[in-house]
Amino acid sequence: MYKLVIQATEVATQNLKRLAQLVGAGEITAVRSGALAHQAFKLSPADPAQREAVASFCAEAGYDFAFVPYGASLSDIGLIAMDMDSTLITIECIDEIADMQGIKPQVAAITARSMRGELDFRQSLLERVALLAGLPEQALLAVYEERLKLMPGAETLLKAAGKVGCKTLLISGGFTFFTERLQARLGLTRAVANVLEVADGKLTGRVVGEVVDAARKAAELVRMREELGLRPEQVIALGDGANDLPMLAAAGFGIACHAKPAVRAQAAYALDQVGLDGVLGYFD
Repeated sequence: MYKLVIQATEVATQNLKRLAQLVGAGEITAVRSGALAHQAFKLSPADPAQREAVASFCAEAGYDFAFVPYGASLSDIGLIAMDMDSTLITIECIDEIADMQGIKPQVAAITARSMRGELDFRQSLLERVALLAGLPEQALLAVYEERLKLMPGAETLLKAAGKVGCKTLLISGGFTFFTERLQARLGLTRAVANVLEVADGKLTGRVVGEVVDAARKAAELVRMREELGLRPEQVIALGDGANDLPMLAAAGFGIACHAKPAVRAQAAYALDQVGLDGVLGYFD
């Protein structure tokens, strides 16, 4: 049995009633009222066969929706795996680093094509990093201190997850300079990312070791899931780019967060209108 979860900054009562009619729900209940930065409601029970009609309605109304197994509880979740750039944080770090080099438009264009799945991620990363050669390492700190911001709702989600003993994995195609700082700041269990080579205080334009690509992201999730003895349905994964799709597919709750259209279309769940605290709306 399923429930339909509807989330947005504001949700009109008449729209909830219309959606309840669409899915055959007999009950409409507010979810985590006052604990989220937006409104969330569950309609239950809900017929997932009406997904297309619900998707059309919610697209017009500006609502996020999800058909979630009835009785899903956050206390059953043992692991949250998340991408960093444009998921846990609002920026693409490599684009902002490139801005320090005066080449943000060129690098950002490559980033966008890679995230849409139009370019091989590994090759595009190496090409972008090569353009950063000669940049002082100090520029990375400037990006972290001046430009990096957490995605709205991130701290609310992580705090709630921590209360139920959920472990966290930050797995990024970005760089350890940022993931290590975020891990310490947010108390994340594990962080994996690419290592930028530095010589004489400047970036060499090379990455040290294996590139964290789509396959590596999924493999790291599976490895940690197995270490913890969890089933896939006890795992949440969050991401926005094409290189996150295998990771999202390996989790019971694979959620596309403000994602590219191609990613949103393939993910089981999606958040577009609300912040990362919208994940909590799925769970009683």
